[in-house]
Formats: sequence, structure tokens, C-alpha cells
Amino acid sequence: MERLPLERIVYFGDTARVPYGVKSVATIEHFTAQITEFLLQQDVKMLIVACNTMAAVAADVVRRLARDIPVLDVIEAGAHAAVAESNGRGIGVIGTPTTINSNAYARRIHALDPGVRVYSQACPLFVPLVEEGWLDHPVTRLTAQEYLKPVLAEEVGSLVLGCTHYPLLKPLLRDVVGPGVRLVDSAITTAELAAAKLLELGIASTHAGPTAYRFVVTDVPLRFQTIGERFLGRSLGTVEKVEW
Repeated sequence: MERLPLERIVYFGDTARVPYGVKSVATIEHFTAQITEFLLQQDVKMLIVACNTMAAVAADVVRRLARDIPVLDVIEAGAHAAVAESNGRGIGVIGTPTTINSNAYARRIHALDPGVRVYSQACPLFVPLVEEGWLDHPVTRLTAQEYLKPVLAEEVGSLVLGCTHYPLLKPLLRDVVGPGVRLVDSAITTAELAAAKLLELGIASTHAGPTAYRFVVTDVPLRFQTIGERFLGRSLGTVEKVEW
């Protein structure tokens, strides 16, 4: 929304079935196909897989269904940013169990720089703590210290926030990792990648009028609205609910 203020955005949040990070690959692929088909019906010109877990195990499903519509995902963007920030030191990756077990970040990072060392750590408690609003809570701080202890022992130069909930923990995580470790937020890189791709394909919007944003969820719109407004720092307006 900040990087591409002229673009119409349809955001789909599968609130009835999250978290994805503890589900089987087959289940995630099934959910991903449903969501992709719904978004394609909204006449979109680009799809962004903004969930690390979905990108880790089901990005191919999105690309197959999208056919000629460009598809970007947060892992590709995050891997590029991590290698750029590593300065020759190791790279830490934190994410949901499914994202970490897929080894998707390590594979993408090694494709860009075969010599870099990657240390991964699943952090399953971070998503519920963020959704509870415990962004600077003693329990969250202790949890982060426990999760990050083995990664920081490897003296990594950067830490990839491999889940879209984790950027809300940035201030706390900065305290835990210290000044010597760069935090890599793939959301920022994904927005830049989207901007570049839209220009490259000649499909960037030039319409300067009011921009339309749609927020669609599968359950409890009010809860999504509360968390979403905490993320964005602005009102979401009406949140739609789809029935499946």
C-alpha cells in the first residue's frame, strides 16, 4: 500500500483455517488452490504469495493455476535480501515449523550463494503471541531468547523474519539479537520486487484517483480487523467474509 499507492489491492486472509505452519503439505496445497481460484475470479493482474508457509510448500500450485499471470512470493524476495545483507557471515532463518522443515529458504539462499551458511529455527509460539498482542511482553521476550539461542551461537550476520507476523516483533527481536545482526524483513523486499515487475511488464497503474482496497476473510472479520489495523496503523474499512 505504501510502495504502490496507485494499485488496487485484494487481500485474502484465511482466518478460519490459520495457522498454516502446523498443517500438512497436502492440506496447505488444497487451501492454496481454493484461495488462488478465488483471487483469479477478482480480475487481478498479479498474485503475491504473502504467506511464508504457503510460499514454502505450495507456490507451484499458485503458479500452475495462475498460468500467464505473474506470481511473486516472499521467500524469493527474502532470500535475495538475506544474501545482500549477510556480508559473508552466516544467515539465520526463523519461521513456522512447516516453513523451516521445507528447507525452502536454505535452498533459495544457496541457489544465490552456494557458500553461505544457513541456520534455521522454527518458532511456533510467535504467531499466537503476536495475535494476542504480546509484542513486548516478558513471555514473548523469554520465548525469543530461547528460540534464538542456538542461532545466535553461530554468530550469524543477518536474521530472516520468515513469517509475515514476525515484523511486529522487530523492536523486541532487535534487543534480543543485538546490534551486530541485521533483521531481514521480506515484506519490504517483496513490495520492491512487485513494483519492479509491474513496471517491467508494463502493467503498473497510472490511475491517480482514490485507490480501492478489499479485505476478504473466511471467519471472524472483527478479529481480523483488530489485528489488521494493528499491523497497518490505519482503518481497514469494511472486511468481507466469504462462505465456503
